Amino acid sequence: MTLPLAGTDPQAQLRLKALSRLADDHSEIAARSSPMKALTVLFELASAAETAPDALALLHELQVHQVELELQDEELRRSRLETEASLARYAALYDRAPVAYLTVDAGLVVHEANAAAARLLGADREDLPGRSLAAGLSPQGAAALGDLLAQVARDPSACNGLLPPASLAAATGALHAMVANDAAPGRFLVVLVDTGSTSIATGAT
Repeated sequence: MTLPLAGTDPQAQLRLKALSRLADDHSEIAARSSPMKALTVLFELASAAETAPDALALLHELQVHQVELELQDEELRRSRLETEASLARYAALYDRAPVAYLTVDAGLVVHEANAAAARLLGADREDLPGRSLAAGLSPQGAAALGDLLAQVARDPSACNGLLPPASLAAATGALHAMVANDAAPGRFLVVLVDTGSTSIATGAT
């Protein structure tokens, strides 16, 4: 028994005709996959009486698919804008927070810091990345903070505690430290609160 090559499906037969038409131009291989050439062939098939109904149906499907892609693109653009706006808001909250926020590694090397951290440490914010936080603390304060980081490394839940007195010369009161794992592997978010600072109560930046 001999099976038909093209079958009886009109869409399949139309596809074979379109492929045959596209393959007719042997002078330029790239033209075989050209979207413009494919559309031209499809429009030609839509102009012929015997293939017009199926070609028009296929054109309609392509138009619907194009609109779907455009809607998806619009949604992706809108989602990207919302994400960028959200990141900008969180960045502003981080930068303007009245308490010191720092991202450090296990060796207490600073990777990020907000403006309040720079004021507390008496340094320019731009100079903090790459600098050891231990250099701004007393040996006892650096050791206590290191212990907090080690606790968080063992147990992902955040921990906090008061650093030893005079851990930081610029602090006007007891220095409260809160430590949590940062989103970046091997890094920690450190929050230092000078409990004697009036900027926390007034919201000064």
